[in-house]
Amino acid sequence: MMSIDNPVAEMTLDECWELLRDHEFGRLAYRVVDEVHLVPINYVAAGGSGTDTLLMRTAPGNKLFAAALGSDVAFEIDWHDTERAWSVVVRGSLRRLEEDEQHRLDGDPHEPWVPTRKDEVVELVPVAVTGRRFGLRPGVTEED
Repeated sequence: MMSIDNPVAEMTLDECWELLRDHEFGRLAYRVVDEVHLVPINYVAAGGSGTDTLLMRTAPGNKLFAAALGSDVAFEIDWHDTERAWSVVVRGSLRRLEEDEQHRLDGDPHEPWVPTRKDEVVELVPVAVTGRRFGLRPGVTEED
């Protein structure tokens, strides 16, 4: 629990997934050979009951290449105001969804922020999901 003496509090896994379900934009970090990439991306939290994943539409390119290589990835969403902040990080690997699996995004009300063609779907399969809440001003606690 965040307190005056400890302005950082760990989130539960359920809290992390609730925030992931409530948002649609984050940053994806991945490696392609000897380069690390960090890109903003729209996503959808999918699954449930311990099978949660993140789905992302993309165009052909480095994200698909990272998925083909089985590269480790990290994904983050965060938020802040003048007194509090939080951050959720998902670590895992990407895999390209086959054509017969892409229906998993059917009915997704979110549109990509950049209106370019994105015919491929990648899934971030998590191995670790962590989150923290932060008090940014002296004396700010979770209850404030």
